[in-house]
Amino acid sequence: MNLLEVVSLEKRFPVGKASVREWLKRRGPRPVSSLHAVDGVSFTIVPGESVGLVGESGCGKSTLVRLITRMLDASEGDIIFQGRNIGFIPARRFSASGLRPKIQMVFQDPTDSLDPRQSAFAIIAEPLRRLSDLRHAATIANRVCEAAEQVGLPLELLSRLPHQLSGGQKARVGIARAIVLRPQLLVLDEPTAALDVSVQATILKLLDTLRQRLAMSYLFVSHDLNVVRMVCDRVLVMYLGRIVEQGPTASLFEAPAHPYTRALLQAIPVFGGTPAGRRLLPGEPRSPIDPDPNVCRFFGRCPRQAERCRVEAPALRELDEGHHAACHFAGEPD
Repeated sequence: MNLLEVVSLEKRFPVGKASVREWLKRRGPRPVSSLHAVDGVSFTIVPGESVGLVGESGCGKSTLVRLITRMLDASEGDIIFQGRNIGFIPARRFSASGLRPKIQMVFQDPTDSLDPRQSAFAIIAEPLRRLSDLRHAATIANRVCEAAEQVGLPLELLSRLPHQLSGGQKARVGIARAIVLRPQLLVLDEPTAALDVSVQATILKLLDTLRQRLAMSYLFVSHDLNVVRMVCDRVLVMYLGRIVEQGPTASLFEAPAHPYTRALLQAIPVFGGTPAGRRLLPGEPRSPIDPDPNVCRFFGRCPRQAERCRVEAPALRELDEGHHAACHFAGEPD
């Protein structure tokens, strides 16, 4: 059984009135244009699985995360968590549903996401006080200390304020705050992006250990493909609001099927020089405002584009077991 199932999820933001010419063509109320931040996204996460979500800035990753964690309401589609459609629960009422403790989040920059006026102890304890039935101070203290020990944070640091902690220690506080409620799904938004390289590996190893020890599932959002390769079982590649490729990590990295995925992998920095076969994509991304549903989102930048791509948007299709790509030419030799 899937822990999380996202089905045809969409989020559109109004961006202004349509042109007068379009209005006169259609007659009737003057419509509002929409920015399609998330456009028909579907995927699943099974218990204990770590799924990576990658894509360039502006592709819709952050909006998708906010939808899944119920910080934002969807325009259409379903978010099914443990068999229950939580997409129908308004974001403002989700905490009252009792499901918030089961879906927690680790934010990108621990410096910005930790209250500078609170001690590490108070920061970790806050979810327990707000979202659990625990009321006894001793019980809360025990849970805070347990979470601190699980993330490798020395107990003597719990009395310190965030500015008195190192970057790695602040990251551990943020992780402890997320796991203190014992969630089933942990959403990690670039959890190591603000850390020194020397600290990143330690935090990634910690996250992998916690996932196995606490039987959690991860949705791991990152722009760093090397990080995703280290910690994820499966990868979703997002471009202009859509998933253009998804598959097991090994399969996707060894045999990428979508031209955009290939471009991302070719852009990974290589020590001592330029990545072999690096290809710069021509043109600019298509506008996400009222996109033509019949045109491939990658049309105009794709090195393999053809007339078919301009009149028929490709659907995700399975190429190999669990490996899907939205490209008419996926699986064909270059």
